[in-house]
Amino acid sequence: MRVGGATTETPGYDLTGLVVGSEGTFALITEITVKLLRLPEHVRTLLAIFDSLEDATDSVVDITARGVTPAACEMLDGWTLRAVEAYVHAGFPLDSAAVLLLEVEGVREAAEAQAAEVAEVCTLHHAREVRHANDARERALLWKGRKDAFGATGRISPSYYVLDGVIPRTKLTVTLRRIDEISKRYGLAIGNIFHAGDGNLHPLILFDHRDRGQFDRAIEAAGEIIRFCVEMGGTLTGEHGVGMEKNELMPLMFSESDLELMRKVRAVFNPTGLLNPDKVLPLGKGCGETRLRPLPLSASGAA
Repeated sequence: MRVGGATTETPGYDLTGLVVGSEGTFALITEITVKLLRLPEHVRTLLAIFDSLEDATDSVVDITARGVTPAACEMLDGWTLRAVEAYVHAGFPLDSAAVLLLEVEGVREAAEAQAAEVAEVCTLHHAREVRHANDARERALLWKGRKDAFGATGRISPSYYVLDGVIPRTKLTVTLRRIDEISKRYGLAIGNIFHAGDGNLHPLILFDHRDRGQFDRAIEAAGEIIRFCVEMGGTLTGEHGVGMEKNELMPLMFSESDLELMRKVRAVFNPTGLLNPDKVLPLGKGCGETRLRPLPLSASGAA
């Protein structure tokens, strides 16, 4: 069957959205029609440097409150940016507590006005410096630092566990404090690199997979962080889905009646359960389990 159409809105139920959000449990997708968008006329990329995490997160909240919607608003904490700088050499300051990588785009006049307002907000929140990328090379280098962050972390730790939780932007500061407390309590380094503009967190829990104790502590720490995201009014995932990693945490957000309705909808598309089995919904129906599922270990101890 084909769902959707050549226009954004089509009559009837939004089956396109239903299938897209099904994590492969409703159908095998054989063809996708997309719309191409023109590149923006003008782009401005800024790097705001802060001496405290609170000032960086407060800047994000204030930018949103002013009605400015950056095309990108990324945050790296001090630990992560130092790991990135040693690998990429993008010019990130090694002594800062956090940086915001922001980008605005659109017609030239509007993009320049938004860039000026973003810089003003960051300065009001004690940014010690706001850099503007002067050309495409500088812009590409800044983004290389962000995009290669996970690889940079892999240079200094045998393994790391990437999380994907969402919180309201106004809860960024309190959530980062809790992550720091969890890091100290479990004795594991946790770096923070995330899409600050939409509250989508990606804490990186560093551990050695050859040490079963570290592996178990990493799983427990991850569960605490995701639960706290939900407690703050957030959700289990922002962009990477539930899968089998967090399906047992679904009761944190949904009642048994909610989950049963989801099972009935799935059965319409996938009555035999053969499509991407054991994903999204809890396997222990009614058991109330809320835990992260540990990754399997091979005979060599690798996750």
